[in-house]
Amino acid sequence: MRGYKRTSTTATALALGAALLATACARGPVGTTSDDGKTTGKEARAPFTLVATGDILPHDSVIQQANRDAGGKGHDFRPMLAGVKPVISAADLAICHMETVYGPAGGPFSGYPSFVSPPQLAAAAGDTGYDSCSTASNHTLDAGSQGIGHTLDALDAAGVAHTGSARTPAEAHRPALLEAGGATVAQLAYTYGTNGVEPPQDQPWAVNITDPERIVSDARRARRAGADIVVVSLHWGTEWQDAPDATQRQLARALTGSRSAGAPDVDLILGTHAHVPQAYEKVNGTWVVYGMGDQIAGRMINNAGARDPRGNQGTIARFTFSPPAPDSARWRVTKAEYLPQLMDHDRAGPPRVVDLNAELAAGDAPERYQRVRDRISDVVLSRGAAADGLTTPR
Repeated sequence: MRGYKRTSTTATALALGAALLATACARGPVGTTSDDGKTTGKEARAPFTLVATGDILPHDSVIQQANRDAGGKGHDFRPMLAGVKPVISAADLAICHMETVYGPAGGPFSGYPSFVSPPQLAAAAGDTGYDSCSTASNHTLDAGSQGIGHTLDALDAAGVAHTGSARTPAEAHRPALLEAGGATVAQLAYTYGTNGVEPPQDQPWAVNITDPERIVSDARRARRAGADIVVVSLHWGTEWQDAPDATQRQLARALTGSRSAGAPDVDLILGTHAHVPQAYEKVNGTWVVYGMGDQIAGRMINNAGARDPRGNQGTIARFTFSPPAPDSARWRVTKAEYLPQLMDHDRAGPPRVVDLNAELAAGDAPERYQRVRDRISDVVLSRGAAADGLTTPR
């Protein structure tokens, strides 16, 4: 969250949102032209970094720890995220995945199976440096439309943009709008389903359900309204499976293969849901992160009923976007990185999210951190991403 990074202002969102709802809108620069012919209203173009992280999924034990971290008065999730704050806050744009919905300030709150989290999560996300959170997941309807309302109200109050669920039909048609390096970035978010829970009959738009045709249509509409870059957040895949499943791979090919005037409609895909880190891959020239794992979660139990440490492992995805080349109108990813992270429940002291690279570089990390980082790297690189330039800083 560096300098110019908090960008999804209400005015900007309403302006672009209105354009997105228009039935016809010609594509053109977001900035305006002054009498002397100079473009105004946008920053000079420059490279910028975008980071993204996996599921924030507070189980009962995590909620209880946040209460202890707040001294028994309310909930404070900031200490849990302090270990990754330097990376998140140093980026120009940062995107989280808020898998759960919030309850009212006084609770009640709950973990698995129906998650209702303390609204203080939103303030922690903002303090850590997140600019936007995807809110479409299989748990989006765990508390009905009230849960969506509490969640989006709290994110608004914290100054964190959001996309994937909505309080109104108009909001359902607006992406999260962010700006960095002189580029307007549209974030769209969708989920494969909501655990069989249907939205209220009068609110079918309450959560975005994955539909390839709709995703492409939304991406194209965002571009016509002025977005330079389109990022798609997808809650997808098979839980506890390291490898992306056939549905993920097929959808990734379809979305990255979609073109308008010869250029990709989608610039980056960020995946969540599997609870374990999954591979990064360049598909049709576009980066796809199949799964970033869980960022915040309790001690995870897999489908076989066994404690599974993979459920507390994840990655921070970091991409550098550079301005269009002289012969192009499109921004492009010029650097792709991943940073392994761990929600460490076995450390001395309370559980915390750990930047494994930083801890290992400091020289006094537990030996198991090296093993965890190596395992995460093996999975992340399992589909040939290293050959396409994916690296991790050491």
